[in-house]
Amino acid sequence: MPRPGVLESEKVYDITEYGFRSTLELIEGDADALKAIRGATSSNASYALDEIHLLAPIQRPPRIFAVGLNYQEHAAESKMTVQVVPTVFMKLSSSVTGPDTEVILPKNSAQPDYEAELAVVIGKPGYRIAARDWEKHVFGYTIVNDVSARDVQLATSQWTLGKSFPTFTPLGPAVVTRDEIADPHALDIQLAIDGEVLQNSNTKNLIFRIPQLIEHISSLTPLEAGDIISTGTPQGVGLGRTPQRWLRDNEEIVITIAGLGELRNRTRAEA
Repeated sequence: MPRPGVLESEKVYDITEYGFRSTLELIEGDADALKAIRGATSSNASYALDEIHLLAPIQRPPRIFAVGLNYQEHAAESKMTVQVVPTVFMKLSSSVTGPDTEVILPKNSAQPDYEAELAVVIGKPGYRIAARDWEKHVFGYTIVNDVSARDVQLATSQWTLGKSFPTFTPLGPAVVTRDEIADPHALDIQLAIDGEVLQNSNTKNLIFRIPQLIEHISSLTPLEAGDIISTGTPQGVGLGRTPQRWLRDNEEIVITIAGLGELRNRTRAEA
């Protein structure tokens, strides 16, 4: 049975004795919950990482808000225009998978693509949040691969279904709490496939920064604890390459974001 835990120094500490049955329950408790588990790494049972399998830290986020065209170079390679407000679409929670799992390439898409993204995890709920108050509503950060079936996505103006096939949202390896990241707008972000670096940028290049995204989205719909805001991908996706480069069977995808670790998955073509 899945259990929530605290990851520190290559060990995972069980926190179920504190009454939390999932990471989402911990996030819903926000600052008070973090205080409650503060002693977990000194007194609780621990497991080495090679003894366990990490799942997605939030297996079914309430909602996944994804931001498109949020790096200027990516918008240019996609031949799309950046709007005056963020381009926001939804990914279905059923598409979430964890680290070290397979990304299934669907047989009804010939153009599966990759997108390395910094994801924001909402803690304190809020409606019409002012940009200056953004940090009060952030629980932490994690990594997302916004896998996309380009031929399905771009067949219509609505992108959700083309980005929501099963396993199309690898998430993890853990949620790093807000206090552990000094500046989320200064993080190196990189994606490699079988060791070849295909995306390499820094979150300083975001067009719409996290305060703007939180203010904009929450001006239209209340944000809930556990919501994910995936902030967009930099240049280097398969769609924008010449020739275009699509995901193939049995490739290892590794996304690295400074301070957040590595999100590693392997592709498998659907039978």
